[in-house]
Amino acid sequence: MSQLAHMKSFLLLLALCLGVPLAVRAAESESMTDHTLRQLVERQKELLAEAAKENPHFDRDSFQLQMQQICQGYDALLRDNPDYAPGYGAYGYLLGKIGMRKASIAMLLKANQLDADQPLVKNQIGNFLAEEGRPLEALPYFIAAIQLAPKEPLYHYQLGTLLHEAKDDFLKSGEWTAEGLEHSEHEAFRQAAELAPDRIEFTYRYAESFYDLTIPDWDGALKAWSKLEEKAQTDVERQTMRLQAANVLIKQGKLDHARMLLATVTEAALQGQKQKLVAQFPAKAEK
Repeated sequence: MSQLAHMKSFLLLLALCLGVPLAVRAAESESMTDHTLRQLVERQKELLAEAAKENPHFDRDSFQLQMQQICQGYDALLRDNPDYAPGYGAYGYLLGKIGMRKASIAMLLKANQLDADQPLVKNQIGNFLAEEGRPLEALPYFIAAIQLAPKEPLYHYQLGTLLHEAKDDFLKSGEWTAEGLEHSEHEAFRQAAELAPDRIEFTYRYAESFYDLTIPDWDGALKAWSKLEEKAQTDVERQTMRLQAANVLIKQGKLDHARMLLATVTEAALQGQKQKLVAQFPAKAEK
């Protein structure tokens, strides 16, 4: 396969698995192999989306049968195209989603061996290593994924998550300082939030990451929570952001402002969190 054709095949895989706009028009650029891959990935996305819904009538037997058929489709595709790296990458991604971890990593490593420039594959290998408790080995894969696809927010988010959750491992390695680790984690979440401002899981985690800094930028944190409140869809969400902003104000010693903000939190579900913040006021400030 030519380098151009290989790149188009990878763009197809990335677009389908991550749900991003496709940069090439399939009708003009797809080979039969790419077309088969597209069909398999679209079918698996539909099935996985259906399985994720809270449906009491979900037919698990039918789901498993259809997944088995998709896997058979991948087997046939790769049997006919043994050097088709995007096929191994997509198959490995699917196997990971359905809990077949060993088979998944075998496919991903094969994909990486055939083509070392697939960010989705790098990211998935990084995920596997992180879940296996090998964060130092996972790190280069996450970094490689970002270098290959710097505008994919998921990769930045997962790098930040790795640095946060495995902080002790990185510090013990002697290759990181606490300050450098905090900065890299915060920067990774910032990148994810800026690249996907409508993804609440990214923007919320970025706002939270200010708490992880030894010397936090509280003004920056307030701006982040304010932006989240502006985009909130419900009263509970808006008041949740106000609780976070009040928490920051308390840490800044701006107690009057914090007290005024907490007075607007009226949702019953948030009263427990509200009282925990109220309890942080110094005794002299209580009325």
